[in-house]
Amino acid sequence: MERETLEFDVVFVGAGPANLSGAYHLARLAKQNNLEIEIAVIEKGSAVGAHILSGAVMDPRALKELIPDFVEQGAPLESPVTDDQFLYLTSKRAIRAPITPPPFKNHGYYIISLNRLTAWLGEKCEEAGVNVFPEFPGADLLYDENDRVAGVRTGDKGIDKEGKPKPNFEPGVDLRAKVTVLGEGPRGSLTKQLVERLGLDEGREPQVYSIGVKELWELPDDRYPAGRVTHTLGFPSDTQTYGGGWIYGMQNNVLNLGYVTGLDYKDPLIDPHAEFQKYKTHPYIAKLLEGGKMIRYGAKTIAAGGLFAMPRTYADGVLLVGDCAGFLNSQRLKGIHSAIKSGMLAAEVIVEALKAEDYSAKQLQRYEQVVNDSWIVPELRKVRNFHAAFKRGRWLGIVNAGLQFFTGGRAWGIFDRDAAHAGHLEMKKLSSYGYKGDSLEQRYNGLRFDGKTTFNKVTDVYHAAVGHDEDQPAHLHVLDTNICSTRCAEEYGNPCQRFCPAAVYEMVDDGANGRRRLQINFSNCVHCKTCDIMDPYQIINWVTPEGGGGPDYKGM
Repeated sequence: MERETLEFDVVFVGAGPANLSGAYHLARLAKQNNLEIEIAVIEKGSAVGAHILSGAVMDPRALKELIPDFVEQGAPLESPVTDDQFLYLTSKRAIRAPITPPPFKNHGYYIISLNRLTAWLGEKCEEAGVNVFPEFPGADLLYDENDRVAGVRTGDKGIDKEGKPKPNFEPGVDLRAKVTVLGEGPRGSLTKQLVERLGLDEGREPQVYSIGVKELWELPDDRYPAGRVTHTLGFPSDTQTYGGGWIYGMQNNVLNLGYVTGLDYKDPLIDPHAEFQKYKTHPYIAKLLEGGKMIRYGAKTIAAGGLFAMPRTYADGVLLVGDCAGFLNSQRLKGIHSAIKSGMLAAEVIVEALKAEDYSAKQLQRYEQVVNDSWIVPELRKVRNFHAAFKRGRWLGIVNAGLQFFTGGRAWGIFDRDAAHAGHLEMKKLSSYGYKGDSLEQRYNGLRFDGKTTFNKVTDVYHAAVGHDEDQPAHLHVLDTNICSTRCAEEYGNPCQRFCPAAVYEMVDDGANGRRRLQINFSNCVHCKTCDIMDPYQIINWVTPEGGGGPDYKGM
């Protein structure tokens, strides 16, 4: 197939805070160094920010370095943090900690909509001369004869669900580049391919993820002021499951709340969406939401493995930035600042490579050095054992988190790092819990979706403004569906029906052989990547759909 080829000096894949900051900084540095270069940012969403979802309380440290007068330049900030709370929730009570734990002190930070911030950064990039291309998903990496990354191929458009070209068919474009920067977020599809092909995770621990499920609520009054930040621990998670909630006050009486569930849970009937809905039934939360209206929904994974789970972040012709490289501080639940900083450092290394006309791994290894020398790695080193400690349960995890605060991140032998493995391997079989079948009622007895405070997945997906052309190939590839109706049904009760927060996976009756078969409702997909991460057989492969498809996280 003939494809158009476009030549760039640098291509950034993904229009998140890391890549946008990197592209903006690179354009500025190129001008300072009298380098005439072409920079492109490609984004699979319909617009910059469409697929960006976060809590979010932002540490402004990196943004100040990138744009010192970001407030004066109109960065879309909801509110400075004015009040911090930390609550432990029992089934009926909300117990406020007399002292806010240091990781949850947020004075000097800002509550933001990351969707709006990235849209603003996208505008800054365009003003600086960067080519920004929404609706251009990165489908494949391009390699030369020596296995060096040479650019990226964007996805084809206009293919029907049978895989045949439609009248509006457009083949993807080959974007060739001296350096390609991957900033796809957690479990990026190209990053996954690259890490496997080049062994970039050799000697590292497997990355561990969590999923955040989130809603925006419009309250009838100012009962929860803008600028207030509350984090919670306890209900509804059991003590063996990593989890916690957040509540942030935004402008115009809008409440941002959500719940994080670790994707290394053991109980196969855990449903992160149901955990969040149950969270809202707590008397404290229910009273807060009384009379309000749910207006937006979203879900996204986060890379929580920390320093030991980060892959090598460079290879011939390519760099990894932001969440796809694992720069998140899981103790603070903050990664925006480190994402921005990683993009800036990548830009500085790329300028050196352009001057030297050397784009080899030997030259780009400089990126690893500058990251280590920056404030990113020292921050991550102090919390390097945070998430791993919770594999032994909530209480030991809390004890270890407290010890790390005083020991600079040392684990003191509380757990064995040699036993670290991917989160999906933690899931136990139904028989371990005495479950029979896959009924959600066995874990969430009494949880009802009333359409007022609690909602089923289909209702929530509607509020994520998800849109996919249904006449296209499913972008969720299940490599062996026979496993779904046999082994997986018997051993785990088809957990894809539960861990997906968007009702994409459904087991339906198949009259032909008396078994149930898997039905994939791919048009519901919110692009969280949970299925690619959490499938116990690792037979689900998430690939990019046609450009422009997916959620639209306005204001999220």
